[in-house]
Amino acid sequence: MIERILPAAVIAVEAYEDPPDAALFPEEEQVIAKSVEKRRREFTTARHCARQALARLGLPPAPILPGERGAPGWPDGVVGSMTHCDGYRAAAVARSRELASVGIDAEPHAPLPGGVLDAIAREEELPHLDELRRASPGVHWDRLLFCAKEAVYKTWFPVTHRWLGFEDATLTFDPGGTFRARLLARDTPFAALDGRWTADGGLIAAAIAVKPL
Repeated sequence: MIERILPAAVIAVEAYEDPPDAALFPEEEQVIAKSVEKRRREFTTARHCARQALARLGLPPAPILPGERGAPGWPDGVVGSMTHCDGYRAAAVARSRELASVGIDAEPHAPLPGGVLDAIAREEELPHLDELRRASPGVHWDRLLFCAKEAVYKTWFPVTHRWLGFEDATLTFDPGGTFRARLLARDTPFAALDGRWTADGGLIAAAIAVKPL
């Protein structure tokens, strides 16, 4: 699913269940030693996908440890992103000489829990979502807003190493499968980020890939 909204420079691998042969490096085991089983499965399978993607770039298996604010620590010369939700895990990687950053996110294609939309949406985004609901009622646009803002953050942070709140980007969507995030943070290297989205099989996903600055 995720590969169809990413450019050819990105290698993506996804999983809809947790393979029994997925394994962790000792350093990764230490990270989740006290985690519940659900978190362990998500962490392990996402890295299993990431190592498969890195292998397709010609790179050997290596630990992928959470770094600053939990961002994955990729090998030198690689940019990438991981995501997981119920029934889905994915990783996307690319050479840093081809892309400056990649951000992906996947979510269940269902309405957001009560109160979440008010916490993540800017005032000007709400009328836009209402228009989209009337035009395309089969899409849960509130969930897509959350998903796309997560992809925006995952793209932003590896470049800036600064926090970006939900309120720091205003998004507009095209029902045909694209979106634009206008960034409102100070000293941003990006005036806007353009991404793509898709919904399929009970999931919704968003992805952004940025060319070198």
